[in-house]
Amino acid sequence: MYKEFLSNIQNYSHVGVLSHERPDGDCIGAQIALCLWLEKKGIKTTAFNDDDIPENLQWLLNYTPVQKQKHHKLDDCDLLILVDGNSVHRFGSFDEWFEGKSVPLWMIDHHPDPEDVFDLMISVPEISSTCELVYNLISKDNADLIDQKMAKALYTGIITDTGSLQFESVTPQTVKVTADLLRRGDFRPNEVIEIIYSNKTLPQLKLLSKALQTIRLYKNNQIAVISVNEEMLKETGTSYSETEGFVSYPLSISGVKAAIFLKDFFDEGIRISLRSRSDIDVNVWAREIGGGGHKKAAGAWHRGPLEQAIKDVVAIGAKQIDERKANSDI
Repeated sequence: MYKEFLSNIQNYSHVGVLSHERPDGDCIGAQIALCLWLEKKGIKTTAFNDDDIPENLQWLLNYTPVQKQKHHKLDDCDLLILVDGNSVHRFGSFDEWFEGKSVPLWMIDHHPDPEDVFDLMISVPEISSTCELVYNLISKDNADLIDQKMAKALYTGIITDTGSLQFESVTPQTVKVTADLLRRGDFRPNEVIEIIYSNKTLPQLKLLSKALQTIRLYKNNQIAVISVNEEMLKETGTSYSETEGFVSYPLSISGVKAAIFLKDFFDEGIRISLRSRSDIDVNVWAREIGGGGHKKAAGAWHRGPLEQAIKDVVAIGAKQIDERKANSDI
């Protein structure tokens, strides 16, 4: 897997690296670090994303710029690599552009069940994050190439995708990787953590206050629901990008096994984020409505309206809880 990547990458002169729509710390961190490493190896890179980068991650763009997916720019690349996503439809307009193209397509990702469209894959669902995979790749080549910029980008992805090393996906190797990044990058955790998490605005906290008032519990308090709509955004002068971490609040309620966070885009539908802190597999919930992700974290779209989306997703979750209870009683 890593060996095949390293033995073939020097065959290309201009690599396009794409991160998924609605970017997060893991996809941007992996994208930036991968580009920096390839440039050190003498390979030209261009980083693409259709969406705006969240404000708390924009400092990473000082290391490598990320531009919109202009089709003539994609045409200039002789290899394309998707990071932190294993389905082409997760990469915005790339899906439409790629149809019928013969350019090689590679992927680096840690989500399960990749599409069968890639010429080469680094795919390990058991790994904490795509950034941990990119670290492994670079280390197989030459870990001494990891400088402070690469280290901070990779550290950002691991920290944001593991809840600051709290999630079940964290292994002793994950902790070892973060320690090595701190050593090679010669920085302290707070230098990254404070930029990512300690930059809340008063309007964002007011939005959180309104969202917390929407929390409802279902299935004997085992499923929690929280939502945000455009009216709340207008009242607080905020945007949906400022709701990062909101789903953690209902998930922290005693007895809750899974939480559902819904962003109501009205005519465009409902964006659903699912989180679990038990043996409940929210990836199963997401896949029943056309989404996907991990066992502990997944996402999907629903055509709406909001109450129907809540009803449908809660029903899927309640069914899984009942099935697990029945199996445990056997």
